[in-house]
Amino acid sequence: MRATLRERLEALGDAFWLRPALLVAAALVLSQFAIAAEAAGWTGASLPGGWIFQGGEAGARSMLGAIASSTIGVAGTTFSITVAALSLASGQMGPRLLRNFVRDGGNQVALGIFLGTFVYALLVLRTVRATDEGAFVPHLAVTGAIALALLCVGTLVWFVHHVAAGINVETVIGLVHAELRDTVERMVAQEPSPDPPPAPRGGAPACIPGGGYLRALDEEALADWAAEAGATLVLRARPGDHLFPGVPVAEVLPPEAAAAATPRLEAAMTLGDRRAAAQDPEFAVRQLAEIAVRALSPGINDPFTAIAVLDRFGDALCRLANRPLRSPVQWRQGRAVLFRRAVDHDGLLDAMLHMIRQNGRGSAAVLIRLMEVLEAVLAVERDPARRAALHRHAALALAAGRDGLTEPDAVRDLEAAFARLEAGGGRAELDPGPASA
Repeated sequence: MRATLRERLEALGDAFWLRPALLVAAALVLSQFAIAAEAAGWTGASLPGGWIFQGGEAGARSMLGAIASSTIGVAGTTFSITVAALSLASGQMGPRLLRNFVRDGGNQVALGIFLGTFVYALLVLRTVRATDEGAFVPHLAVTGAIALALLCVGTLVWFVHHVAAGINVETVIGLVHAELRDTVERMVAQEPSPDPPPAPRGGAPACIPGGGYLRALDEEALADWAAEAGATLVLRARPGDHLFPGVPVAEVLPPEAAAAATPRLEAAMTLGDRRAAAQDPEFAVRQLAEIAVRALSPGINDPFTAIAVLDRFGDALCRLANRPLRSPVQWRQGRAVLFRRAVDHDGLLDAMLHMIRQNGRGSAAVLIRLMEVLEAVLAVERDPARRAALHRHAALALAAGRDGLTEPDAVRDLEAAFARLEAGGGRAELDPGPASA
């Protein structure tokens, strides 16, 4: 249930219209409240006279008309600037990074303030009546429109600064890195768990009729059902995988429980047309890797961005060092009832470094920085299996450099970095030879 709720909240964050709609609704309520207060005889007498609009019907109409027309024009300009920023981000950093711009609360609130001010001024304007119509000028409401107009001026200045800072690649990397830190914390267990038993085999396959990306999976509900039914579930899919219609997503033991498991699996799985970050540990990793790979493409050729991504990966790996990961097994009453596919340390390391190494094989700066990042992680990591994986990636980087670098001096610098890593790591590696991955 919690996983599904987290996915629903993430989907709401992806809705660009939500915050503007809420602000427009708030402006509608505020306008009616201000008009009702004026009609009830409260004209803000307790406020200094200079703060309340004192003009007549003609002045109120002109003021409200100017505010309404100008704010809707600025709202259109704001939308155009946002679309231009999205196009720039899509071309330089990848279309999947658009999610971060769409989810940006600042852009949504700025657009909502402009649209809300327009709606407020329009609704107040319709209540202004001349003498022959039964004179009514909502002075307090017009004063509110002026205050909202001043707020729009400040919002416009802030919005231009926010967009200019938002399309900076370092800002985007920082936002995704914050998501990666949250992912690391979700992967870590509170305390070490015993070695999980091997997943049983020979179960009956269970399928779901739908297809799409698995955005969320309610493992707790599935484990509770398996405990009640005396069954064992072995999940083949994990959040982030693309499920195909009719392809088994789990195995069920005993086999006769497969029919009852199918509706439970369908209810516990939330599918969509794109991946979600809520339960997918590799989501933020792939976003950062995409930024680095695009930066290393011949059309952009920006190794500094790739180096910045490597630094963030090193930060995440150091945060993960020596900390136990969540068990891939769910237990109920001392019995293993659910086995899931979990992202382990080696898988996360592969997702971080493989593509950057392969696309940066011709850049000495990137490969040397990769070696330095691995050396820093080795300085804090004590787990022998994880250290072996870090050494393996260092050897692959050395092999990629020997194969891809054309300058002998660059190869020697890379070999020197590898030698420092091995000397600090306390073990010597065999010559890795040519790149094989």
